[in-house]
Order: sequence, then structure tokens, then C-alpha cells
Amino acid sequence: MSATREVVLDILGNIIDPISNKDIVTAGMVRALTVADGAIRFVLEIDPARSKAMEPVQQQAQQELEALDGVTSVSVVMTAHSAAPAPPDLGAGKKAEPTGPQKIPGIDRIIAVASGKGGVGKSTVSANLAAALAAEGRKVGLLDADVYGPSQPRMLGISGRPSSPDGTTILPLRNHGVTLMSIGLMTREDEAVVWRGPMLMGALQQMMSQVQWGALDILIVDLPPGTGDVQMTLAQKAEVTGVVVVSTPQDVALIDARKALDMFDKLGTPVIGMIENMSTHICSQCGHEEHVFGHGGVTAEAEKLNAPFMGEIPLHIDIRLASDGGAPIVVSKPNSKQAQAFRTIARKMIDDGHA
Repeated sequence: MSATREVVLDILGNIIDPISNKDIVTAGMVRALTVADGAIRFVLEIDPARSKAMEPVQQQAQQELEALDGVTSVSVVMTAHSAAPAPPDLGAGKKAEPTGPQKIPGIDRIIAVASGKGGVGKSTVSANLAAALAAEGRKVGLLDADVYGPSQPRMLGISGRPSSPDGTTILPLRNHGVTLMSIGLMTREDEAVVWRGPMLMGALQQMMSQVQWGALDILIVDLPPGTGDVQMTLAQKAEVTGVVVVSTPQDVALIDARKALDMFDKLGTPVIGMIENMSTHICSQCGHEEHVFGHGGVTAEAEKLNAPFMGEIPLHIDIRLASDGGAPIVVSKPNSKQAQAFRTIARKMIDDGHA
């Protein structure tokens, strides 16, 4: 039997939720189902208190779908709506479940790269910083948390799908000395991720806790732009060493950068510093230097907010071509001025004890 959406739903319709005694399709647990090119992906949305009890259901779905003809991969992401915390059981003598931000086993530091608005080059900075830190001898992971616009697989030249030996643990992929996990590895490049907030938060928590990152000196988290669910979930669930805010120099970008800085202040996440991207452009024909988006705006903003200024990244076509080609400029042209700008920032992070 070959895999079609109807066949997949029929199989899932015979898998029973042990609590409600309904099949998981009728119970409304199957969300965001896609069946394309031999790849089956869907979200199993559950009550967070039942995550352990639902693991056999997740495994059964995985095994039965993998048995279909022509299926090359099956991804069953188990996520959950937030629930109100249960009152503490003062008389039971049991240890309370850990609350607040938790350290991810094996990961020494977590650095988030954020921006107030899209289009300022945050993901390009994330990929190049990760590659630069790896070139400095650090063991580096990169978590692409920009779920709606995951671009890191393209920027790092990574394709294929992460495997799962036990249906729970996810094995990430690796290139240029960087270990990567991204929703983009589980979807087609032209496929939209249509998820609500709780599904985003559940997916982020799984990518942090169920991915076999191994021993890392630093995990770079490429956040989506803005001040939303993903940023809050990361700050509330993981021990984040600090955040780097990327902005271009013009006032419109800085307005949103201030909002991002204010959000992290309210969340209690330390700001490591600010980076001015697309700072200056030097004409390849005549050598004329031009500040297309203005210049020095991020430096002035950092001084005003008493936040460290980490450096400037130029606007250069080689950075764009390298990212599109799957090898960041730090890797493809390591001796270029553009690559050295990223290496300088990476060394500063190491010298300051952040990486």
C-alpha cells in the first residue's frame, strides 16, 4: 500500500488514545499533516501531563507509517498546549518537578541571536558566528528556531532529514564544524509551517531537549524576528547565557531593536551586545565607501542603553553569495575582510567568556 494522505489518515484512525478511548484522528490530536515525496510529517498534539503515556502511541504511528511502500521518512513531533500548573502536593513528600529555566545536558553555554525586525541579516550573522566559533576551536551547535522562515539548512549547505533511532531522540546533522537542527530539515523549502503558538513552543522544547546535541561549548539559537512565543519560551525554559541583538543602522530597524532589548530585559536575559550589520558598502569597481543604510546608529544605541557594541559587518555581495551557496563567508573566503569581521566578533565573545 503506497502512502497517500487518505491512507495515512486511515492508519492513524486505527490508533487509539488509551485515555479517551478514541482514535487519535477523531480526538483531534493529528495536526499539520503533510504527505509528499515519500515523507510523512505531522504533529501529535497532546495534554502536556500525558507526554510519557503517549510515547507508545507516537512509536506505533511511526512504525506503522514507516511500513508503507515508498515511505522514505516519518516525522512525528509530539507537542502540547500549555496547561495551568497543578497545585503543589505538600503532604506527599515527593520532590517537586523542576521549574524555571533548565540547563540542557552537555551544553555549556547558550547564546541567542535576535533582531527586532526581519531582513536585518540575523540568520546570516548566526551562521557565520557559528562557523567562526568552530574555526576558533569551539564545539558549536546551531538551533534554527526561526520556525516560519528556517534558512540555516541552506546557509550551512545541509540537506537530508534527521534520523531518530528510537522514535524519540533526534540525531542532528553537521557541516562546516557546526551541528545543526532546524524545522527546515523536516519540511520542503517551499512548504509553509502553519502552526499556532502552542505548537511552536512544543516544537522548540523538543528541539532543545530531544536532540542529541552531544558535548557543546556553545549552542547558537537563531531566533525569529520580533518579540513573540519562541523568544519567551526559550528564555523561560532554558538557561540562556545571553543574547546578541542584530540591527542595521537606520532608525526604522533601531526602533524595533529597542523593543527586542526591552523584551529580554523583562525576561531577565543578559544582553551580550549589539552588532551593526550592513554597516558600510565599498564599491568593487572604484573603491568608494558608501553608508547605504546610514552608519553608527547601532553604536550610538548601544552606548545609550549601556550595552556592549560587538562590531560592524559590511554590506557585501560575497556574504550573500556564500550564504546562498551553502558555505558561510567565514568558510568559503576565510581570509577576506568580510570573514575577518565575523572572526573578530567571535574572538571577542571568547575573550569576554561568552563562548
